[in-house]
Amino acid sequence: MSGDPTLWLIARASGITTYGLITASMLAGLLLRSRPAPKRIRPAAVADAHRMLALLAFGALALHATSLLLDGVAHISPAALFVPGLAPKARLAVAFGVLAGDLLLVIGLSSSIRRRIGFRAWRRLHWLTFGVFAAASAHGIMAGTDSHRPVMFWFYAASIAAVAGATAWRAMTAPARGRKPAAPASAPVAADGAAARSGTTPSHAPFPLRAR
Repeated sequence: MSGDPTLWLIARASGITTYGLITASMLAGLLLRSRPAPKRIRPAAVADAHRMLALLAFGALALHATSLLLDGVAHISPAALFVPGLAPKARLAVAFGVLAGDLLLVIGLSSSIRRRIGFRAWRRLHWLTFGVFAAASAHGIMAGTDSHRPVMFWFYAASIAAVAGATAWRAMTAPARGRKPAAPASAPVAADGAAARSGTTPSHAPFPLRAR
C-alpha cells in the first residue's frame, strides 16, 4: 500500500466496528424475543440496547463509506457505494458489503415510514437483517486485509456462531402458528401485542427480529 494509509485504516476499523455492532444488535433483538429469557435481564433494558446498537451501526457504516470514498488508494466512486459490482477491485467481496449497506438502509427507511406501510409489513421487512448479517460476514472475510489473522478469524467465527445459536434458540422457543401463546407475565410483551393490533411501533425498533 502506497501513500498515507490513515483513511484505509479508518475504513477498516470502522468496517469491523460496523460488523460488531450489527452482530450485537441482532443478538439483543433475538434475546428480546426469545422465551424463556433469563429472569435477570429486563426487556426494557435489552430493547434500549438493541435500538442504540442499531443506531451506532448506522453511524459506523457512514464513517466506513466516507473514508473509502475519500481514500485515493481504494478508488471507490459514490455510485459504487450503493450499486453492487461497480468497485474497481475485489468486485464480489465489495459487492457483498454494498448489498449489506443497502439492506441496512432499507430497514432504517422502513422504520421512518412504518405508519404508512403498516406494522405487519414493517415487521416482516426486518427479516432482511439476516441478509445484512450474511452479506456483511462475506464482505468482511473476503475483503478484509487482516482476515487471515487468528484474532479476526475467531472474531468472525464467534459472531456467526453466536447469531446462528441465538436464531436456533429463537426458532425453538417461538410459539407455533395458529396456537395461542400463554399469557405473558411481563408488561413489555403484552404491550407488543397491543402495538401489533393498533399498528403502532414497539419500543425495540429499528431491528425487532421477531417476524412470525
